[in-house]
Amino acid sequence: MRRRDEADFTEFATAAIGRLRRTAYLMCGDWHRAEDAAQDALVRIYRRWDKLNRTQGLNTYAHKAVVTVVLDQAKRPWRREQSTAEPGELPRPDAIGIIDDRHLVIAALEGIPAGQRACVVLRHYADLSIEETAQVLGISTGTVKSQTSRGLLQLRALLGERTPS
Repeated sequence: MRRRDEADFTEFATAAIGRLRRTAYLMCGDWHRAEDAAQDALVRIYRRWDKLNRTQGLNTYAHKAVVTVVLDQAKRPWRREQSTAEPGELPRPDAIGIIDDRHLVIAALEGIPAGQRACVVLRHYADLSIEETAQVLGISTGTVKSQTSRGLLQLRALLGERTPS
């Protein structure tokens, strides 16, 4: 790789690592696995850097790489452990509101299927369009819509339609 390409990749990786790590965290619910997934995604991007079109689609490709890595990690035998918590056992905020709602959402995200979780995270956290999400996941736009809808319904059920205090 040429020196200029190295500098471009380093600049991209520095700018993207935080976003990729957060997306991976929302997908898997574990900061250590998220860090590994973000780094693995950057390695995949680095390997293809010379072939990638850097004027468009680089962020979409990066999201695709990190989602693929997280889903691949979940298939490994030692990652198949399932939470024994029932949806009703998810932590609930106290009346004063000391518990941060983010923890509740992350715990609930772990309770929905991986495909739905990927659609919800990419659409509502990463703020990708329906078309970009479909491209990242390699599915149709209709599937993105239905998986997102089902995922949001399941999240609402797991979180219980709480009213703000």
